Amino acid sequence: MDNELNFLSRKAGFNTALRHFRQVTGYVKDIQYGKNIADLLNLSLDEGEIQRDQIKPIISSLVIDKFEYSYKSHNLPKTIEDPAKIIDTLADWGKLQLVLMYFSPQTGLFVINPKVATQWEQAVPLMKDELVVIYAGPVGEETLSRAVLDAAVEDFMKLLDGASVKTRKEFISQERPKPAPPPPKAPEAQGQPAAVAASGGKKRMTPRYGVLVTNELFHNGNVESWKRVIESYKAKYPGLDVLIWYDNERINDINTLFKWGKVKHGTPIMISVVGDDIMDVSKLRKYLFEGASPRFEVFLKGAVNRTLDLF
Repeated sequence: MDNELNFLSRKAGFNTALRHFRQVTGYVKDIQYGKNIADLLNLSLDEGEIQRDQIKPIISSLVIDKFEYSYKSHNLPKTIEDPAKIIDTLADWGKLQLVLMYFSPQTGLFVINPKVATQWEQAVPLMKDELVVIYAGPVGEETLSRAVLDAAVEDFMKLLDGASVKTRKEFISQERPKPAPPPPKAPEAQGQPAAVAASGGKKRMTPRYGVLVTNELFHNGNVESWKRVIESYKAKYPGLDVLIWYDNERINDINTLFKWGKVKHGTPIMISVVGDDIMDVSKLRKYLFEGASPRFEVFLKGAVNRTLDLF
């Protein structure tokens, strides 16, 4: 029988394990201080400190074994495209840390703090029949009974299923967190407008977001609608660029998505945005999702040379 610890006998394997353990140890203190593990994991992914395949073992060792969250797996009975109602309801659950793991066969594993809208953006739409796992635990040093945690999991599941849920008094914190103060404005350079003085910062790139094709085929009409949506986005934000991938290959000419004839119903096309001050990614994804659906024609109305006013 193979020894499962053989990788530790090599320097590279030992160092990989050591980095993993140090990262997990750092998360423990942050969780005890009241931070959400999904926030921590997504930040670490963005910074390149962990890989996506580390998420499940970290969740298992910390959220389940150490902090003993309640949890339950669930297959979604309907597609979730707009989580606004869910986010609004969860805003009052101040005593609870909630985590949602979503498993997409096309785009992989996502870990979401469901109270944070931007973390939904990387995963939506959450497709019908796909697997999610819901976790509920206390915030920081808060003490909650197993019955309360189990009830939170069940109520969260009902929200995902589209039902309305009344917030239980056991979920509500006595003290609402104060909003963070706005960051200080950078001083304007002498003799320059603020927009010029603020330029030249390090560009960043969003994660790759999946846009699912729901038309029977991603045909020429879908391609043209995507062109017009992206043109509108870049006209509104000229400092930003939209990158497209399909099947792990960077797409420089969007027409090839139609010419290949391979992009069929249920296939994701990946996009990300690059720039200094990234805006409206959620709206961009929403329009591209519509452009990849049978409703694409709405973006083809009007003069060919006219830029759509979408953003």
